[in-house]
Amino acid sequence: MTTAVRILVTGGAGFIGSHYVRTLLGPEGAGGVHVTVLDKLTYAGVAANLDAVRGSDRFAFVQGDICDAELVDKLVGRHDQIVHFAAETHVDRSLHAADAFVRTNVHGTQTLLDTALRYRPEVFVHVSTDEVYGSIAKGSWTEDAPLAPNSPYAATKASSDLLALACHRTHGVDVRITRCSNNYGPHHFPEKLIPLFVTNLLDGAEVPLYGDGLDVRDWLHVDDHVRGIELVRTGGRAGEVYHIGGGAELTNRELTRLLLDAVGADASLVRNVEDRKGHDRRYSLDWSKIRDDLEYRPRRGFEEALVETVAWYRDNRPWWEPLKKRAAPLDSPGPGVRA
Repeated sequence: MTTAVRILVTGGAGFIGSHYVRTLLGPEGAGGVHVTVLDKLTYAGVAANLDAVRGSDRFAFVQGDICDAELVDKLVGRHDQIVHFAAETHVDRSLHAADAFVRTNVHGTQTLLDTALRYRPEVFVHVSTDEVYGSIAKGSWTEDAPLAPNSPYAATKASSDLLALACHRTHGVDVRITRCSNNYGPHHFPEKLIPLFVTNLLDGAEVPLYGDGLDVRDWLHVDDHVRGIELVRTGGRAGEVYHIGGGAELTNRELTRLLLDAVGADASLVRNVEDRKGHDRRYSLDWSKIRDDLEYRPRRGFEEALVETVAWYRDNRPWWEPLKKRAAPLDSPGPGVRA
């Protein structure tokens, strides 16, 4: 009988991490895996995101911090592979309190890498972001483009990427990095652009549109993102970076119009606010490498999937209403547009 692959998923109670876990252990998952989630359950960690898999004998949950070297040592030593989602992610919060981002995103990642060096897991997938490149006026970044982050959040993610690659190049640890475009879908914490706008509009509240609304983002459904991560985990190469894109580039103004239509809200609820400091104008990933090497293509059409996402928030008020209050301490005019 084949032994199950034991995967440690950090940050597995967050939006993307929990979707990955639910997918991996669900009916369409890979099978033959046992998943342990390590999550600190900060304000953005939602234990209920994992309710669907709690009854599985292939699932375990540990509440803890990736900066806790003793705990990380115990867990990494018991697992064959690591998929690392855990991070502070909200750009606006990084402008107010960058130290928390340095601690988790840089020190926490290095704690995991130090432990991986001791135990040599088969695979270490480090999940990152397109924001490490800064802003691009035209064209799309390839995986070898220089990193030029503009926010504290992006700078800490770029730092963790470089540490992960250095661990591979110096010590030969099998590290694989994914960089994604902007995610959307169900269970997205309501401080981010799409869920914030949707939940505000459902309540008849205003939504804040930064600057002239012409910043451009490529939108990636979380289904496609986790499928891309799985392709990298199972078929990627050590030391390589893979872009995972969605193929749906929109200005924030265009996105806002689609959200208003999907919710059935009036444009009078849109409030133009001062642009965020260091706001990147446009992100765009060239994802031809993962397409050609691992046969990845996004499957979710944006407009249809956006309507489904709005419907999920309309039907799941008990999930998001308490989270809106939990996110309230940040005194900011609007969301960053990060996954």
